Amino acid sequence: MSNTQAIRQLGQGYYWQELEPGQRFKTFRRTVTEADLVGFIGVTGMLEVMFIDSEPLAGGIAGRPVPAALTYTLIEGLLLQSMIQGTGLAMLELTQKIHAPVLVGDSIHAIVEVDGIRPTSKGGRAIVDSTITVFNQREEIVMTYTARRMLAGRDQAG
Repeated sequence: MSNTQAIRQLGQGYYWQELEPGQRFKTFRRTVTEADLVGFIGVTGMLEVMFIDSEPLAGGIAGRPVPAALTYTLIEGLLLQSMIQGTGLAMLELTQKIHAPVLVGDSIHAIVEVDGIRPTSKGGRAIVDSTITVFNQREEIVMTYTARRMLAGRDQAG
């Protein structure tokens, strides 16, 4: 019999003790689809003409732009599935900057850099600050955001 407590759970996020400032991670790429856009604007009510009409507005963005909120949430989904699953306790603060539009058909990925870690006074948790840089398939920066999250710590009892 093996000791299952010593086996790491697949998909388990990082505990704050496993991170250090300057550490960087790259997500998988994900192509933004028409279904993503339609589902997102349907759920959120973001029925802006540029998102629901396939004809570009005069002087507008060519192609099918997607809300920046969709871009952000797709990247957060990739992070949840890999970096913070089971260890992320709360998103405390977020600041975004949009650099370029993301269109249906674009493939996006992100680089996450850990900026700082501050253990809390209770519960073995820590506040982890990071910068997330989002790229399209041409390696152009389309969004940057900083995130302040509360992450769980390893069970000190073992």
